[in-house]
Amino acid sequence: MKSALPAVLSVASALALGSAQAADLRIYPSFSEVRQPVSSSTTTLSVNLPQDTWESILAGSLDLDGLAFTQAIQKQEPNWLASLEGKTVYLKRGDTTEPVTLVRARDLLVKDAQGRFFNARYEELQFDVLPPVNAQRPTQSVTYTLARPGQGTLGYLTRAVTWQPRYTLKASSAGAQLSALADIRNTTEQPYDVQNTELYAGDVSVQNQEEAAYMMRDGAMPQVAMAAPAAPAPKIQSQGELRGLYRYALTTPFTLPANSVVTLPFLAPKLTTFERYVGLNTYFGTDTREGNLNRFYRFKADERLPAGPITVREDGRIVGQTNIGETREGGTVDFTLGEDPDVAYTRTVQTTAQVKDAKGNVTKTTYRVTYAFESSKDRAIRAEVTERIGGRVIIIDNAAPVRNQGMASLKVDIPAKGKISKSFTVVVDNSAS
Repeated sequence: MKSALPAVLSVASALALGSAQAADLRIYPSFSEVRQPVSSSTTTLSVNLPQDTWESILAGSLDLDGLAFTQAIQKQEPNWLASLEGKTVYLKRGDTTEPVTLVRARDLLVKDAQGRFFNARYEELQFDVLPPVNAQRPTQSVTYTLARPGQGTLGYLTRAVTWQPRYTLKASSAGAQLSALADIRNTTEQPYDVQNTELYAGDVSVQNQEEAAYMMRDGAMPQVAMAAPAAPAPKIQSQGELRGLYRYALTTPFTLPANSVVTLPFLAPKLTTFERYVGLNTYFGTDTREGNLNRFYRFKADERLPAGPITVREDGRIVGQTNIGETREGGTVDFTLGEDPDVAYTRTVQTTAQVKDAKGNVTKTTYRVTYAFESSKDRAIRAEVTERIGGRVIIIDNAAPVRNQGMASLKVDIPAKGKISKSFTVVVDNSAS
């Protein structure tokens, strides 16, 4: 969806497109709640919104708080060009410019001095006054009939403003560090003069679930906004948990420019554990397999981590990118960055025992699964393999029996430029007992 910041004005006022409007933002991963102060000295209040702004608002979320009203009427208003219908504008053709009359703004129908009608292109027109941004686009208006004049707050939910953290894991032989930035995205055509900002992380469901507006208008790329040198850069502080959501607050007001992404330092959690290993997540079968293991990273942090993309650097070089899910404080983050061609495996399966029923059907089978690893690395490395096993009853090595699905885990340290094998046994019991 598309959007822009609505200007909230009295009926007699002019719409100040392009100027920053004061607002409080409560920003969630896929939508925001916008709250703007409004006031009226009469019993009529008009809210003017560009068309794309209206389209970004979740249906039924527009709310006027603190001002009682008896009715609200929403309708589409003509665009700026419509105000010039019947007036003289100028048409540039090659090296010449001639005055023409704008007959119809909708399709830019004009009439020249000879009385001929034809359609022009907007890029060919010139005006005596400065046109607003998106002069050809209509606006939406909502007119409130108030019980009495006063001050209130206009609120609505929009897909046009969102945020997301992004992480960088910097690893070396000395260890690893994790840091995060917060990207606050504005796909509107007007800036927000943000007074109070709250960021929320977690799973929030709202009505009218539609695709969030991550693409900028007409395919344009967002600009990355930098704070002005004289203005203190806002900082993000944790505000704790709110019914399963995690809340952060910006410490100072700031401006969120039009069609922009403002990036701020976010988290710098300490890693309580950090591991590199090669591994394989697969399923049980009796076939022989071979291939390469994958590169894995595993860590735990001393802070809750909202979901977001992560970039991994080893000795300053990028080795991969992926996404991590919402993770509690002290929870395990485990992900892979693709295949490691230096570590190969061969998997073989041997049937060591079978039990048959009176009809000769196999009801219970014991398997021995063997993994042979070979590494060409000049250092030892940990390998971990996980296999999912289905059956009525499954017994893995000497563990207690489980039903329906079991999980076999194998861990081994492969020596530098060496080979090693390791096995586990699986009993699959599909008897009726």
